[in-house]
Amino acid sequence: MNNRKKLVLIGNGMAGVRTIEHLLKIAPEAYDITIIGEEPHPNYNRIMLSSVLAGGTEMSEIVINDWEWYRENHISLAVGQKATTIDTKQRVITTDAGKQFSYDSVILATGSHPFILPIPGADKEGVIAFRNIRDCEMMLEASKQCKKAVVIGGGLLGLEAARGLIHLGMETTVVHIHDYLMERQLDEPAAKMLQRELEAQGMTFLLNKHTAGITGRKRVKGLQFIDGSEVQADLIVMAVGIRPNVELAKASGIDINRGIIVNDFMETSIPNIYAVGECAEHRGIAYGLVAPLYEQGAVLAKRLAGVETQGYQGSVTSTKLKVSGVDVFSAGNFTENAGNKALRIQDDLGSTYKKIVIEQGKLVGAVLFGDTTDGTELFSLIKRGENVEGREKELLLGFSLDQMNGGDPLAKYEAMPADEIVCGCNGVSKATIVDAIHTKGCSSVSSIKACTKASASCGGCKPIVEGLLKVYAGDAAAEPVKEGICGCTTLSRDEIVAEIERMKLLSIKEAMNVLGWEEPEGCSKCRPALNYYIGMLFPEDYVDEKESRITNERFHANIQKDGTFSVVPRVYGGVTTPSDLKKIAEVAEKFNVPMVKFTGGQRLDLLGVKKEDLPQMWEELDMPSGHAYGKTLRTVKTCVGSTFCRFGTQDSISMGIQMEKAFERLNTPSKVKLAVSGCPRNCAEATIKDLGVVAIDGGWEIHIGGNGGVKVRATDLLCVVKTEDEVMEWSSAFLQLYREQAVWNERTAQWIERVGLDYVKKALEKKEDRIALVARIEKTLSLTRDPWKEIIHDKELRKNFEQLTEIESVTR
Repeated sequence: MNNRKKLVLIGNGMAGVRTIEHLLKIAPEAYDITIIGEEPHPNYNRIMLSSVLAGGTEMSEIVINDWEWYRENHISLAVGQKATTIDTKQRVITTDAGKQFSYDSVILATGSHPFILPIPGADKEGVIAFRNIRDCEMMLEASKQCKKAVVIGGGLLGLEAARGLIHLGMETTVVHIHDYLMERQLDEPAAKMLQRELEAQGMTFLLNKHTAGITGRKRVKGLQFIDGSEVQADLIVMAVGIRPNVELAKASGIDINRGIIVNDFMETSIPNIYAVGECAEHRGIAYGLVAPLYEQGAVLAKRLAGVETQGYQGSVTSTKLKVSGVDVFSAGNFTENAGNKALRIQDDLGSTYKKIVIEQGKLVGAVLFGDTTDGTELFSLIKRGENVEGREKELLLGFSLDQMNGGDPLAKYEAMPADEIVCGCNGVSKATIVDAIHTKGCSSVSSIKACTKASASCGGCKPIVEGLLKVYAGDAAAEPVKEGICGCTTLSRDEIVAEIERMKLLSIKEAMNVLGWEEPEGCSKCRPALNYYIGMLFPEDYVDEKESRITNERFHANIQKDGTFSVVPRVYGGVTTPSDLKKIAEVAEKFNVPMVKFTGGQRLDLLGVKKEDLPQMWEELDMPSGHAYGKTLRTVKTCVGSTFCRFGTQDSISMGIQMEKAFERLNTPSKVKLAVSGCPRNCAEATIKDLGVVAIDGGWEIHIGGNGGVKVRATDLLCVVKTEDEVMEWSSAFLQLYREQAVWNERTAQWIERVGLDYVKKALEKKEDRIALVARIEKTLSLTRDPWKEIIHDKELRKNFEQLTEIESVTR
């Protein structure tokens, strides 16, 4: 008989799900749990969205609990829908999808709404917030068409949004109503230092500006200010703050103020309904930082489990973060007034700043810029309310804490309070880490990360985790484990490739078994990598494992956000014929393709294709795949060159077509884009491609390592040659060297920055070495065929394809 009570969590965010994690640890059998989430995603780290926008992190890497976690813990999910009503008498929740859920207890973790300024034009196209994955996706998409962005709001979120937009190649201006940035976290001197750093990175600032309205007809054109000035923009991001999401609580008769009013046990005004996170207001305060929200969750979990707890007493907050690559920290009350004294030290040459505020002999506030290593210790002193009279200057200079503890650099970790939050991103306390060391046998940073999630996000707390490990694991502390290509192995790319080659391991399963994989089935990072490495080393003997490829490569089309696919036929050098255009048009009409679009790579993209139509569509197109989905040659962009252009010095069209026909279907560590320009005017943009060829009088320049994506990189000049045959020889040799030397998923730009241009030049300078590389790439190419030919003509493969029903979310 099931005696479990029904618990419904409304909100699938960080605070609510952390509460569930605590509850599962202390009372795993107490409740049948249902989670209702408005976003169609698993629980993810909202703090890391700025890293995704800046290109340093993939969407998949910010997931905290994946779908499997919900299944393993028997949690019922209702995602992609919104709870609209709570019948508090009948104890029933209804969603906008018409589903109903009965409950014994409810947790409201509805989070916050981004605040949109109530100004004329705020509803125009091109005005967005920066709060969730959808906002991030919209900004990524907008950056492809827009050139000038304005971010309203000079707080943390606004600056991170601005940094991401700069990475996306946009001219970005930050508008702020105050006279300095991040006034809630920094004082004026630190804020001015931050502004100088960000201006050096390309940001422009308009301070003391009050927005009057947004110009433009349907879409934004600019921003007007009360003083009559204005700034042009085709994208406006509002990052001016958040407001607790209280609509559901209000409609259900629950007492609200700014947030949902709760007591020390996170109970609302209605029995058995609780609130936690940004939507909750405790003692008049609604917190927006992670650490307080996790503290609330721990209290609530104990309350639900029937475990005694003194309740939530409120939080002294601190902020330790990295703003666009610059470390900043603040804690407590750092504002100067008549009742306190401030000490500060500023180093403009070293770009560091430190300020502490003393009141009645106690440390009450601190601001650090550039060097935040003392932040944790200072925050501990603030929370403890310890008297620091006589030690103020030592605290300022940063050497007092070791001296106070007998000179032992590890003593400060032992002195940390048990409830000190070490990992702000994931709300992990010192006590949790120490418990993992003592009771769960964690003896390395990686095992602590896996067990507690400390250091799993931004990594800023890793030094503290290492310090705690040394103190509490002692001799049992393992040597730092070398990190491999993923969490399944400690082996590096080079070690894996060397062992596969030495032992001629011809299957992924064999390689994992022989090389001692910790996870026998591998993961989404290592399986595609092994599939590539084995195929690269043994093209004649290896049978490509289709199941180890990503969804796009398995379906030979690009999956879109609505589950449909994008089909791109090959158009060599951007040159097509009337008959091919007619064929594409007829196929698009037959299969009701919603959109046919010209791409930046001079091809036609058929968007919105149903998965079940893909085999028949390719058969009727009877054209090679453009591989717009794969880690292979994507496009060879060309200008008209000497064929038509009066400035052209060489036949760039012919050269581009020759290269595309030579290298199509070539598997590479990451996607590869080529271009051929017929003169130095470079209309084909060859100098931001992985391999670019530029015609000059009497010859060709060969450029390598460019990237026109999130992180723009201009190419390096590899060499100058005279003939088309030499272009093919050097290009073939370069691509094969890249194939053999690069890490899986590493673009040529990243590879060249890692190994250096001189390394590549030296590897290719001898003709005999180039010829050997050319022979290997030609051997590989001779064994390839268009993947759609296999599916169309092989009945078994086609049957297998038609049975594939899984749709994964992938980043192109």
